[in-house]
Amino acid sequence: MNMCDAPISVDDGDRWIAVCTVDRLTAEAIVCSKVANIGILIIRDGDIIHACERACPHEQADLARGHVTNGRLHCPHHRASFNLATGDISPGWPSRPLRRFPIRIDDGQVWVDRNALATSR
Repeated sequence: MNMCDAPISVDDGDRWIAVCTVDRLTAEAIVCSKVANIGILIIRDGDIIHACERACPHEQADLARGHVTNGRLHCPHHRASFNLATGDISPGWPSRPLRRFPIRIDDGQVWVDRNALATSR
């Protein structure tokens, strides 16, 4: 899984916010959450967990209604897809990359970096 090795400590507890359990990602490949008024998705693709913005940067479609295959999140509206590792959109689409956010796995929880969310606005 993509995660920091060190557990979340008291010193950086305000930086990280728990958004879902790892077990929930076993039942659902895409989990919706809202942190600091930003809609995000927590996505499991095989053994890798990603966090990204919920709204498609191309036409603001709800990416929670999309699907994941081979490391790509497919938009349900316009059939373009985003590379979950880089955020890059499939060739030929006029869009910025999908915003991705750092995560940590600690004590069975998926945590998202609140500071990264704040700077993405």
